[in-house]
Amino acid sequence: MERKRVRRFVEQHHLFEPTDKVLVALSGGADSVALLCLLLDEGIACEAAHCNFHLRGAESDRDEAFVRELCARRGVPLHVTHFETERVAKERRLSIEMAARELRYDWFEQLRQQCHAQVIAVAHHRDDDVETLLLNLLRGTGIQGLRGIRPHNGFVVRPLLCLSRNDLLAYLQRIGQEYVTDSTNLSDAYTRNKIRLHLLPLLEEMNPSIRESLQATAHYLDEAAAIYDQGIAAGKQRVLLTEGQIHLPTLRQEPSPEALLYEIVHPKGFTAAQVADMLEEADTASGRQFLSAEWRIVTHRDLLQMEPRLAPARPPVLHQERKPYTPDFQIPRQADVACLDARKLVHPLQVRLWQKGDWFVPFGMKGRKLVSDFLTDQKLSLAEKERQWVLCCGEDICWVIGRRIDNRFCIDRQTTEMVQISLLSES
Repeated sequence: MERKRVRRFVEQHHLFEPTDKVLVALSGGADSVALLCLLLDEGIACEAAHCNFHLRGAESDRDEAFVRELCARRGVPLHVTHFETERVAKERRLSIEMAARELRYDWFEQLRQQCHAQVIAVAHHRDDDVETLLLNLLRGTGIQGLRGIRPHNGFVVRPLLCLSRNDLLAYLQRIGQEYVTDSTNLSDAYTRNKIRLHLLPLLEEMNPSIRESLQATAHYLDEAAAIYDQGIAAGKQRVLLTEGQIHLPTLRQEPSPEALLYEIVHPKGFTAAQVADMLEEADTASGRQFLSAEWRIVTHRDLLQMEPRLAPARPPVLHQERKPYTPDFQIPRQADVACLDARKLVHPLQVRLWQKGDWFVPFGMKGRKLVSDFLTDQKLSLAEKERQWVLCCGEDICWVIGRRIDNRFCIDRQTTEMVQISLLSES
């Protein structure tokens, strides 16, 4: 029965084709083990990926050993990596949970490309969906946060959202498959665990079908969000005179001026509090200025004028030359020349201004670093930072132009061909 429901869910949401290769995130817990077994029983070609975060001592090593034995027995190719999660969390100033999430998903995507898998399957199920909705509700969220977990996000798919944890446990018991238990799931030190261990059981006393009800609500809100997005798009067409001008009289005639204005300016870094101030002060304070990291909004009569904080810079002119690499080649040390391993690049390369949240792995380092922090360390002025360009290979930065290449694209012992990029002029 579980196999049919998963098959129907995969087909309904177009998660992957039966002939696709699937990279399965395999922790060793009941959810991920059930995911792997269900896909294998469906005849799906699978490879597995396991992360040892070294956060639970001997228990982390036990999980790895279990996964290795399971994959060997089922004939599934297994990829294992180890992370110094606590050190990375400290370096990136993240929580342990967020650092572990970034580490595993970055690695999953690299691995997906290496093993030529079409998707990465993770084991979120219906109960996770319900817990996420409640977690977002407790923290405060808009309609997007109440939509629950999406069946797919880019290359990441979640085939088990149609099943509950009890469904998965029953399936594993029926096929006689063991799994391991993460002891931290039994602790209420984390908010999600408090929801799972205390809040949901309390809600079930009032409504035994609360999980089904909440997931149905999330599905309804998902449908409503589609209508909301459509309404926002139509509203933008009505109130935007040009790309950078919002007509206030028209905005105030909208059913929800504040919500529409928020959707317009939030992608440019403005907060809900700033949006409220814009609407309150627009009529009384012409020339009032609101700033985000990269944008400025100025009130002017019946307009809100949006503009970049600096006029757009002209992109630099780069010259690329592909050439063989031999160990006796002397790599130029000038900051305006980058020598990259040709086999690590995917063309075409793209040039853009760096953005908030951008990161790279500076040459000579193992860990990644925010571009903003790197530029601060370089003692650049605000204007210089705002006009810093980066060279991108896909989604990854391979060169902070004129300053530092990314360690992931550097020349190494296996390099036989390189791309030499020279900065001919700056903006």
